[in-house]
Amino acid sequence: MKEYFNKYITLRKHNAKVAWKKAKRSKMCYAFLAPYALIFFLFYVAPVVVSIFYGFTYYNVLESPRFLGPQNYISLILDDDIFLTSIKNTMLIAVITGPLGYIAAFLFAWLINELPRWIRSVAVIIFYVPSITGFACLAIFRDILFKGDAYGLINSWGMELGLIDTPILWLVNPQYMLPICMIAILWQSLGSGFLSFVAGLQGVDRSMYEAGYMDGIKNRWQELWFITLPSMKPMLMFGAVMSITGAFSQSQVLMQLCGFPSTDYAARTIVTHLYDYGFIRFEMGYASAIATVLFLMMILCNKAIQSLIGRVGT
Repeated sequence: MKEYFNKYITLRKHNAKVAWKKAKRSKMCYAFLAPYALIFFLFYVAPVVVSIFYGFTYYNVLESPRFLGPQNYISLILDDDIFLTSIKNTMLIAVITGPLGYIAAFLFAWLINELPRWIRSVAVIIFYVPSITGFACLAIFRDILFKGDAYGLINSWGMELGLIDTPILWLVNPQYMLPICMIAILWQSLGSGFLSFVAGLQGVDRSMYEAGYMDGIKNRWQELWFITLPSMKPMLMFGAVMSITGAFSQSQVLMQLCGFPSTDYAARTIVTHLYDYGFIRFEMGYASAIATVLFLMMILCNKAIQSLIGRVGT
């Protein structure tokens, strides 16, 4: 056993020396990467580490942090019923809008890719507009489509068709709030993921399709599964990460449509719960614990998506 351990240590030392020699030869490359690495560490890595630390403390900004151990996490799970509601709502949004938005973005990109170039350019702009005009789109939902009086289009159409007798307060009634928000989220979810899919489809080598048909590809679905999807795995991964991040970080859509706080917390998500404790109550330790839970949930979902995408084309 000792002999194997010594061999392992020797091998590690050898690998470290080789890596150090390679780093010395590439020192100019690392010098160019240093500014970005510094910014990435200061504004991404360091805040995550600090947030995890504050999650174990009581910190209200005005006083020094007071260490509490795991008490914040215990309170989240056992005492905070609103947080459990926010987890349920967030998971519903992630499970429904995440996959649907991801699949819809890819299907639209795949269909648009077959169109002539000028039509494709116009279609890409049309599909991308909702993601860059977010508040205008939400105003359409709030003030035109689902307005809670007889002047709202849905209420007006419903009364004209005899489906309803009186106007429905769509964005106040807990029964309708979350489904309407999901529709708005889906409408806005065709943004960066959609563009990445269009770019990925444009980058697939056309000679691969010819070789595929010579090797036995018989229809467009086999072409999609065995050639197109494996050729654009990086774009699929990027779209999946953006879809996961967008689904788990939803807050503005729900706050703009349903108000804050929403009726019976029916549109409460983890991010809005974090906003409540972090920017209204200034309980930064508790808010950091919420952020850490959200961070872990996103990592686990990201790993699951990576394993699924890794099987594409196999």
